[in-house]
Amino acid sequence: MATANSVISDVKGGAFLIEETAPTEVFTPEDFSEEQHAIARTAAEFYSHEIEPNLGAIRHQEPGVAVRILRKSGEIGLTGILVPEKFGGMELDLASALIAGEQLGRDGSYAGWHGAHTGIGTLPVLFFGTEQQKQKYLPRLAKAEIVAAYALTEPHAGSDALAAKTRADLSADGTHYVVNGQKMWITNGGAADLFTVFAKVGGEKFTAFLVERGFAGVSSGAEEKKMGIKGSSTTAVYFENVKVPVENVLGEVGRGHIIAFNILNIGRLKLGALAVGGAKEVLAVSLKYAKERKAFGSAIAEFGAIEHKLAEMAIRTYAAESMAWRVVGLIQSRLNGFSWDDPEASQTVLKAIEEYAVECSMVKVYGSEVLDYAVDEGVQIHGGYGFHQDYAVERAYRDSRINRIFEGTNEINRLLITGMLLKRAMRGQLGLVAAAQSLLAEVASGRIGSGDSDEEMRLVRNAKSTALLMMGMAFQKYAMELEHQQEILMNLADIVMEAFAMESVLLRTRKLAASGKGSVASDMCAVFLRDGMARIEVSARNVVGSCAPPDAVRLNMSVLRKLTVYDPIDAIAGRKRIAKRLLERERYTI
Repeated sequence: MATANSVISDVKGGAFLIEETAPTEVFTPEDFSEEQHAIARTAAEFYSHEIEPNLGAIRHQEPGVAVRILRKSGEIGLTGILVPEKFGGMELDLASALIAGEQLGRDGSYAGWHGAHTGIGTLPVLFFGTEQQKQKYLPRLAKAEIVAAYALTEPHAGSDALAAKTRADLSADGTHYVVNGQKMWITNGGAADLFTVFAKVGGEKFTAFLVERGFAGVSSGAEEKKMGIKGSSTTAVYFENVKVPVENVLGEVGRGHIIAFNILNIGRLKLGALAVGGAKEVLAVSLKYAKERKAFGSAIAEFGAIEHKLAEMAIRTYAAESMAWRVVGLIQSRLNGFSWDDPEASQTVLKAIEEYAVECSMVKVYGSEVLDYAVDEGVQIHGGYGFHQDYAVERAYRDSRINRIFEGTNEINRLLITGMLLKRAMRGQLGLVAAAQSLLAEVASGRIGSGDSDEEMRLVRNAKSTALLMMGMAFQKYAMELEHQQEILMNLADIVMEAFAMESVLLRTRKLAASGKGSVASDMCAVFLRDGMARIEVSARNVVGSCAPPDAVRLNMSVLRKLTVYDPIDAIAGRKRIAKRLLERERYTI
């Protein structure tokens, strides 16, 4: 795996809350190498020449069409970007894989095929397979000669994956396991040749297995009738007395959760990039329509209400994009000098990704909700036509909705964001406690929220301070019981996530400005920082109301107001400038 042109220092996951970062220390799309730009061009051309002309057939699930295209993408390397060369892959970096994913994610149905195969389908073998398993399966997976799927979810075990009932029992002669059970909502389930299946050995030890479709007793159910991504394959998969050779145990018996959770971390990051690609596509469609559609004698693109929508779609997409690539850069910063020849190569990659599990969850939640916002406004811009199946935006609206459920629901991910940060703080792995104590001292002295002449940086610093104070207040009231206060945890997650988004946007914008670029980005940043602070204040009020002692509510609200106050700017004029540039280009631009 070649490393991205990383420009960041080695920092701990979650440390953005307590550490300053310079604009030069974040990885952004402007840092892509020529090789990465080539990957983007290749993927974009493949989408235009091979996927787009066949979207009708894919969406109607015409037999074999999606698999044929997936295999064709494998012939030019798009399904083996992360796979080492010795196993038939391109051996490129994580950034390259996400760059391709963003381009191929412009249609939800095909994104399901590609994303499941290259991500949760192939990566378990790459990161956890034995040398024998890799030699047997990776070359065919890299070329998409066989299609992969990930079989974790069960009818009564969705978010609670460890409650799985699928069972694996070792045979008397010790040569194989007998697997019995049912999996649900399996992407690529109708066509997959290889499944990563999670089952409990002896009904207790949660374990992963590599199960081939050709094994007797493996069968797929009918294609599910879904709200969206209708061209993807989603089925139940049944295992009836399936004999799985012991050499097909993936990882260690009883350690399947290690595989499940690590693969989901990667999946969350990839989904964020796919969502950015989808949002850009919907924005482009909406820009074109707004210029063509006439009302009251003018193109609707000239109306302020439409300009607002178009600009806000771009602003939020810019935030999601900045977050996603910042996290890619953080992960890549831990992989400098990485080589697949190292016996510990897989563990090195997994540790790098696990370090930023909090950030991966934020990218997933933020990106999926930005895409939902974009498709919703896209439908509104189209008016009645947006509700008609002849228009791409109607399909995008339906396709988008699954992303808030995929890779762990957004509710589960919000709980993980706060939970992981607090656990790291309690273990002494992250200095949140000392930082919170320092802030409390500032509160007592009356210095909180003041003394910074750089207004935009003040907003970012105060956003992070608000997150620390609210977490401290919640923990002070509930201590170890805080993990059961889901509403509070989700408000805390929203504050933390917004702070990360604000900082990511500001750092990228200043990096662009230093190179003489980003004329649109400066307006995006100005609007986003102030709107972000307003959203933080709402969530923080919820925390104060639930966690502050009754006699301290006013004092805490006084502190909160100092932290979240800002002078308004002319956001209307800013959005108009953004919309004008977008309409000139008819696509997302910064």
